[in-house]
Amino acid sequence: MRHRVAHRKLGRVTEHRIAMLRNQATALFRHEHLTTTVPRAKELRPFVERLITIAKRGVAGGDAKNRTLNARRTVMRDLQDREVVTKLFDTLAPRFASRPGGYTRLLRVGFRRGDSAEIAQVELIGSEFNPKAKAEGPAEAPAEAAKKKSVGGRLRAAAERLRGKKDDDTQKVQSKPAKGVTRKSTTPRKAGGS
Repeated sequence: MRHRVAHRKLGRVTEHRIAMLRNQATALFRHEHLTTTVPRAKELRPFVERLITIAKRGVAGGDAKNRTLNARRTVMRDLQDREVVTKLFDTLAPRFASRPGGYTRLLRVGFRRGDSAEIAQVELIGSEFNPKAKAEGPAEAPAEAAKKKSVGGRLRAAAERLRGKKDDDTQKVQSKPAKGVTRKSTTPRKAGGS
């Protein structure tokens, strides 16, 4: 039974697990989205939301210099990158100032090709991440732009990136061999026999 078990171990010792969560939190704050497995995403969510709450408290107590400094030092224990901490306090914490919680969104994307692990995209609320924003020009139709900005559109785009686009050549049905011609099997025969 799993009574009173607080978190997932993710197949790692404590130090490795904490280091992984810190690295993922840094990447999430830097890029405002992250693609990982569902159990890792579920463990990352409370870790990140706690850091955002600490940053919000530090920004809200901006008149008291000690409170802001203490909040920065508390966040710097988990995030070693100063640029990311600055971004967290300057842009992300004010964005979530009126929000009481739930700063992240977890979108299930699909299954990974190699081991069929379920993949999720974690993103900060309000980031509206679009992977093709730089590649797309103003020639895009407004209906398509609205479709891609929605959560479902972004989810479909992430699933396509994860699976890879299928070419028409691979979907064509191969013709049957001529009568009397047998195909050579590529699987080896079993050794020994009866």
